[in-house]
Amino acid sequence: MAGIRLKEITKTYGSVKALDQISLDIKNNEFFVIFGPAGAGKTSILNVIAGITDPDEGDVYFDEKNMNYVEPKDRDVAMVFENYALYPHKTVYENIASSMRTKMHRQPQEIIDQKVKEVAELLNITELLERQPAQASNGQRQRIALGRALVRNPNVFLMDEPLAHLDAKLRNFMRKELKSIQERLHSTTVYVTHDYTEAMSLGDRIAVVNEGKIVQTGTAGEVYEFPGTEFVAKLFGDCEINLIPGQVVQEQGKLYLKLPWENHRCLLPEDVARVLREKEVTTVDLGARSAAIEYFRTPEEGCIQGQIYTNEPLGNKVELVVKAEQAMIRFTVKVDEKFQIDEKIYLRFDMEKCLFFHSDTKEFLTRHQRQTVRGGRGNGRA
Repeated sequence: MAGIRLKEITKTYGSVKALDQISLDIKNNEFFVIFGPAGAGKTSILNVIAGITDPDEGDVYFDEKNMNYVEPKDRDVAMVFENYALYPHKTVYENIASSMRTKMHRQPQEIIDQKVKEVAELLNITELLERQPAQASNGQRQRIALGRALVRNPNVFLMDEPLAHLDAKLRNFMRKELKSIQERLHSTTVYVTHDYTEAMSLGDRIAVVNEGKIVQTGTAGEVYEFPGTEFVAKLFGDCEINLIPGQVVQEQGKLYLKLPWENHRCLLPEDVARVLREKEVTTVDLGARSAAIEYFRTPEEGCIQGQIYTNEPLGNKVELVVKAEQAMIRFTVKVDEKFQIDEKIYLRFDMEKCLFFHSDTKEFLTRHQRQTVRGGRGNGRA
């Protein structure tokens, strides 16, 4: 398997700059996820690694070997696509075996037979080998396409949103299967997705891409708990993070955050206050996920009053949108919490679980260090 390094890759299509000075260092045997919204440049990065697209500027390295002038067929990569790309007239066996019948990777029939059966057993599709792809379900077709890539045991696996066409239950199952297979094969895998759940559950590390640039790279915990910008923070979480403008004020030697409700202020944790003092920040955007929001049915000290604007059941939880004057605040509650539209509700922000962003640059400033958050509901009391 191979480590991959992209150095200052730029790619332009006409007047559109698809990739802008992209640099990545993907470790050998790593499951690396490229994540971002549609049109961010994710597939362009994958195509540059595969050699399908030549960069205008920059270099591609496999284990420190420059691959800029190496043809795609000589890079020893295998790609799995969103649309499966199976041969409809061939059996499942022949679809999987097809990658070992090419001029470049031709193998003796006994080796082909052995490897196809090993991969079919690994993917739990042995009973499908004599069928046509049309006789398989979507999930089975995806496994067939995966088997065609796995059977060659290439240096690098490149996967472009391979689970996008599957239903939610099957996607969840296949995520676990992909991670398990990758760990058993010790393969270097680069996986493209716009689904934050896939990114967080699969990736050893995640590169967040926007408008052709890498905006942050880190583990799932790092990009969730310490997002580099408000843009990154909005991409992760069951419901979008709430961003509320606030003014930093000092009274009797302590720093408070004044929020846009009359006479509403919150005492800042000492470590947060220290950072804001050092950076001489006077206005911030407060980032509050569900876990940072406490909710009550009766007035409590330090709360703001709002009304239930929407109430959306999501199976094992409910997403509420609360209108508090001009602000719309989103968070989740337990499914057995019953709220009615226009019902009064009282909210309090836990400063120890909030994130703080610069109000002008939108860059992450700090958060309380003694407790990190991985998501969940607020600590509500009825």
